[in-house]
Amino acid sequence: MRGDRVEIVIDAGDTTRTYEVVATKAGRRVDVTIGRGVVVVAEVTRSGTPVRTARFMSSRVLALVEHPVAEGALAQEAAQPQPAPSSAA
Repeated sequence: MRGDRVEIVIDAGDTTRTYEVVATKAGRRVDVTIGRGVVVVAEVTRSGTPVRTARFMSSRVLALVEHPVAEGALAQEAAQPQPAPSSAA
């Protein structure tokens, strides 16, 4: 869903780094897979084709926070009328 996002906080030695993967277009979602010492966060299309992928060593991941899009926000976005494109002559 557009608006889905995942924040990943990584231990980078002497500091921490924060990464964010966001579903940028309608119909895309963010999937998280954890296995064999690797965390994979990917933005995927409806058919399951990955668009963007981020991989992290699970031993370095301090926090992984999923922010699903709110159902109310989806209803409001669908109800708002889209402005008609104006033609400049």
